[in-house]
Amino acid sequence: MYRNTYVEVNLANIRHNIKIIKEKYKYKYYIGVIKGNAYGHGMGIVKTLLDSGINFLAVANLDEALEVRKIDKNVGILCLEPIDIKYMDICEENNISICVNDYDYYLELCNLKNNLKIHLKIDSGMNRLGFDNKEKVDKVYGDIKEHKNLYLEGIFSHFATSGVYDKNYDNQVEEFKKLTNDIDLKKIDIVHLDRSVTMCVHNKLDFVNGIRLGIIMYGMEVMPNEDKSFKGKLRNIKWNRIRKKENISLTIPYVPLGLKPAFSLISEVLQVKDVKKGEYVGYGTSYQAMENMKVAIVDIGYADSISKHRRNSNMEINGELYQIIGDVGMGMTLLKVDNKVKKHDKVIVIGNKVSVKMVARHLHTSSYEVMAIIDSSIPRRYV
Repeated sequence: MYRNTYVEVNLANIRHNIKIIKEKYKYKYYIGVIKGNAYGHGMGIVKTLLDSGINFLAVANLDEALEVRKIDKNVGILCLEPIDIKYMDICEENNISICVNDYDYYLELCNLKNNLKIHLKIDSGMNRLGFDNKEKVDKVYGDIKEHKNLYLEGIFSHFATSGVYDKNYDNQVEEFKKLTNDIDLKKIDIVHLDRSVTMCVHNKLDFVNGIRLGIIMYGMEVMPNEDKSFKGKLRNIKWNRIRKKENISLTIPYVPLGLKPAFSLISEVLQVKDVKKGEYVGYGTSYQAMENMKVAIVDIGYADSISKHRRNSNMEINGELYQIIGDVGMGMTLLKVDNKVKKHDKVIVIGNKVSVKMVARHLHTSSYEVMAIIDSSIPRRYV
């Protein structure tokens, strides 16, 4: 709060992204996934999401759900992970929908007197949370219709892959159908399977009416641009042969939607130092100046979730890219700079020329992780 280091979130870009999504993909329920502190953007985006047409929210846990309830008293909220049975009074009081992921948990809920909305989680092949036994699924569906306190508001599953280059999506769809073929899905308020990436490359499943929107809302294109190089064309020929051989269902060619990233991580230059040739910079004498040089000390480090592995990547100052040198410290990072950089200059740690995807590639991780791990104590500023 008392540093010039913060996450800047562009609300206009989020509104733009949701507008594009809703124009192209037609669902009754647009479920905004805001787990992980809204993918690092902070819960301050909730009002913008709802004003833009998101009409249901999904969080990871009860703590996140209660944070949302402070902002909006009425929107539907689903906890994607099961909540300890001892907190059901809180769930009832705050109208939180419960993920029911196995039969024993369901029986525990039946023994309570709480009025609760539940979403039945089907494990269609990811082997994470959910029912994978048809007998148990049918048992819950048959029993709950007679239960006075429990209301089956939704049923859902989760896809492990995009299904563009493998058979997994097709297999999971078929497994979901098999596990639920004795359920009249039209009588369930919300049926939701797809996530951002599967929504964009598959036709809408005729038995679903909800879509869970995650990283696409925040401005990340979910598939790479088409590679039109000679190597890219050869790669496409190879994949088309594999699709035909494996009988993988046809997918929709992904056309970038013109999304606008909303996330930037900003810091500042604390000091600029002159370093002489042969001197060492930072911890462990791991970087030695090969010439007389200038070093900028930036007010951010691994305590703020800036990975040590960002060494040799860049940050942006005044529109120019400067290399991270030496060992990233707990609260400070060092850049090799020039005479144009001054004390108190704004540093774009992530954003603009240092895109989330660029940082993710350097760290060999996902865009999701790059944003979500940024320490929640860093202020979020909404513009």
